[in-house]
Amino acid sequence: MPRWEPNPRERLERAAITLFAEQGYDATTVDEIAASAGLARSAFFRHFRDKRGVLFGGEDPMPARLADGIRNAPPEHTALQAVETAFAGIADVWFSAESRDLAPLRFSVIAASDELRERELLKRHGITEEVQKALSERGIGDPAATVAASLATLAFARTVAVWGRPGETEEFTAILSRVLGELHTAARELP
Repeated sequence: MPRWEPNPRERLERAAITLFAEQGYDATTVDEIAASAGLARSAFFRHFRDKRGVLFGGEDPMPARLADGIRNAPPEHTALQAVETAFAGIADVWFSAESRDLAPLRFSVIAASDELRERELLKRHGITEEVQKALSERGIGDPAATVAASLATLAFARTVAVWGRPGETEEFTAILSRVLGELHTAARELP
């Protein structure tokens, strides 16, 4: 057996989410997570500040990466095209095929805890704020930038829910494109 195995962060994430689902978030310790991943406790803290970080991307750079993707989208893109481009730019990092099987477990762990549901809402709020700022920097005024940012966050939440369903095979970016289009159409049809 080799002394060193690659991908310690992914191993820690997989071990943590599996243990959270089996024995509960509050009942699972960092020591158990590290041991299950075949790593020392100190390795856990090199990758995550605390147990919540495993479920929410550690020091999650996702909102900032989305904002950068929007800022760097081609100038001729509409607000929603820029949002779609930005999400496509992060899909391989946050929504890889290798981590897809963890999504249902992650959802169930978060759903079982008021604290974690609150943290999920704060994460979504952070995405909305960053997307709105980036759209404003592209010259999109309010209320359009706020509406587009809110649609982006809603599309993200709905896309993740579909992408993480057991047996789902459609790629994240394809789901997002479809969901964003559906929400945009629904917004236009509001009375």
